[in-house]
Amino acid sequence: MERFLKDFEVPAKNPSEEVQRRWRNAVGKIVRNPKRRFRMVPDLDKRSEDEARIRSIQEKLRVALYVQKAALTFIGAANNFEYELPEEAREAGFYISPDELATIAREHDSKRLKIHGGVDGISRKLSVKLEDGVKTSDLSIRRKVFGANQFPEKPARTFWMFIWDALQDLTLIILMICAAVSIGVGLATEGWPKGMYDGVGIILSIFLVVTVTAVSDYKQSLQFRDLDREKKKIAMQVTRDSYRQKVSIYDLVVGDIVHLSIGDQVPTDGLYISGYSLSIDESSLTGETDPVYASHEKPFLLAGTKVQDGSAKMLVTAVGMRTEWGRLMETLSQGGDDETPLQVKLNGVATIIGKIGLAFATLTFIVLLIRFLVVKSIRVGLLNWFPEDALLILNYFAISVTIIVVAVPEDCLWP
Repeated sequence: MERFLKDFEVPAKNPSEEVQRRWRNAVGKIVRNPKRRFRMVPDLDKRSEDEARIRSIQEKLRVALYVQKAALTFIGAANNFEYELPEEAREAGFYISPDELATIAREHDSKRLKIHGGVDGISRKLSVKLEDGVKTSDLSIRRKVFGANQFPEKPARTFWMFIWDALQDLTLIILMICAAVSIGVGLATEGWPKGMYDGVGIILSIFLVVTVTAVSDYKQSLQFRDLDREKKKIAMQVTRDSYRQKVSIYDLVVGDIVHLSIGDQVPTDGLYISGYSLSIDESSLTGETDPVYASHEKPFLLAGTKVQDGSAKMLVTAVGMRTEWGRLMETLSQGGDDETPLQVKLNGVATIIGKIGLAFATLTFIVLLIRFLVVKSIRVGLLNWFPEDALLILNYFAISVTIIVVAVPEDCLWP
């Protein structure tokens, strides 16, 4: 019986890859139906590709874990950075560095906030009671230590700057060259003062255009500046000297208790104290349209955001250039004056029209000049030149310049 069973002994499962490859080759030669040929035979090549792909993914995950571990180590080291308390802050009775205080709200540093005892601990280190607010007598020292809630503005452009900008117009530059050539040819052909008339007339026209353009732009800049100043006159409800009052956002200081309601713009960086169903729109900073809900677990509020719903009280922790909004404004100011999408499109259209006008002006000048040379060669020959010929060529050039001048209707594009 045992011998009989040995003759029917079933081989072990999971044969080697070499055996499977030989079996696959044999099946491929015997079975001709492609649908049934390898139905019960594993595809070893595909299996090898899958295993290689799995190993590659595992390697990437391993590298990602190492990078994450290094990043967490770096962040932990950064969070453990000790800020030095300025001497003037210590003398004023404050026990937290202005830079560290600004970093807590800006970086949503819950760990550091917890180390300082939460919002209550921060208020104690700022020498302020959450029920009473700051004292009016402390405003000057708080502005000195923590800064004022103001942003540096670009100096106003002078009238002469607008004069210089108006002179940079390509059309006016061409007209200046034309005026200089006209004066030179006029003095050589007609003498003083008759030869100056055409050139001086062009110069006076340029002076009139530049003056009107500069005056108009300068007045508009003053109007926009006044409008911007009026737009920034925003008042907020704060608790000071134990009672609620209204103050300008530029008068806010670190330690103020600000009352927020629907539609308000958060004037400074701060910490949530108490409130009801406060949701914040941070799209102006992050670009995300989903509202962010502030609570005791997530108490961080950033300047420049808007209250979408609810109401709350906020402890001011950073003002002015120490806020996230101030850092953003500083970055944008370093980038220069960028054109709006409408200006880019209009400038593109004006450039295309200008190139077409320049092409037609050049073609017109060439045609008129060829016609003049052909007529001159037939009548008197090309070797005989007179002062009137120079004036005629200058007139052709003026016609071409006129085509260029009217090519771009700037007054229609820019009111």
